[in-house]
Amino acid sequence: MHPESVRTGERVPHGGETNRDVLDFSANTNPSTPGGVEEAYEVALERSRRYPDDDYPDYRAAAAEFVGCEPERVIPTPGGLAAIRLAMEITLEPGDDALVLSPSFGEYAREVRLQGASPRFVPHDEILATEGSVLEDCALAVICTPNNPTGEAADPETLAAFAARCSEAGTTLLVDEAFLGFTDLPSAAGLDDDCVIVARSLTKLFGLPGLRAGFAVASGDRRDALETARRAWSLGTPAARVGAHCLRRDEFVRETRERVANERDRLHTALERRFDVAPSDAPFLLVDVGDRDVDDVIVSAREDGVAVRDATTFRGLDSHVRVAVKDRESNDRLLAALGVLEADGSEGDGTAEAADDETHE
Repeated sequence: MHPESVRTGERVPHGGETNRDVLDFSANTNPSTPGGVEEAYEVALERSRRYPDDDYPDYRAAAAEFVGCEPERVIPTPGGLAAIRLAMEITLEPGDDALVLSPSFGEYAREVRLQGASPRFVPHDEILATEGSVLEDCALAVICTPNNPTGEAADPETLAAFAARCSEAGTTLLVDEAFLGFTDLPSAAGLDDDCVIVARSLTKLFGLPGLRAGFAVASGDRRDALETARRAWSLGTPAARVGAHCLRRDEFVRETRERVANERDRLHTALERRFDVAPSDAPFLLVDVGDRDVDDVIVSAREDGVAVRDATTFRGLDSHVRVAVKDRESNDRLLAALGVLEADGSEGDGTAEAADDETHE
């Protein structure tokens, strides 16, 4: 990291509600966890009396099988964000430029700046068409699929073509697949292109954000650099053993994907009665509240015991909230808090909306 950039840098806001009495739709994590997690953690805790095996053979094998690559290409990290930082540390130097999609996860630009480099923002729906001198001028390009907060996943063929152009330009391509496990789309790890680094997070798909388990996937010199640069004992024993257990729960993953797809469609249809809602492949929806005050929407929902994400903290968004997709009962509570459903599950009559309109006259 660049010392001067660290001294002048700032932290960025995130979702996540610490009050357990509030139903949290601000963080996009699975409300369910795989069976056997408690038992796996109990065994791991006892084994934490010794340092973990720094090679992490079982964790690498489980991660490799999950994304479809060789175990030696997997680099264990304490969460997906740690993989992102590690990728930027081995790629960027002070003065470099990095291509970053917008709006997207705020940590990309922050991590670029912490390396003394500069983010070059490109609209999220245009970045995969970038070519030529723009790519050649950038040491790094960052893709998020599905993108947070807009929700669209990259078409695999379009992404592969973009990776090929990055390779020709000598540009490292970092693909953040934190939410890809909620889809049945293939990982960019399957591209096996030396220019590509994939970052994965386990904790969203498996409902364990506090566990801090993730990994990177790379080939060639970039893989070697990541392996050399990663911290010794980069995963605690509980994270490694529980993570490997979760990665092998195929039925849980299938059931999660089906539930998220069904509930996302249901939420999208319901929310469109009052708001503009972006199409999504992710376990969340980006909601444009129009001329309603975003703070009022957030406060009103919280008064009903529901936390939604203020999406105006994302670059270029000024009238949006983001809501996670959870189980049916919780989703109905969200719809009621946003005035789409009454507490008994019937459709709202627009009273809340009329009150909002009157307030802003």
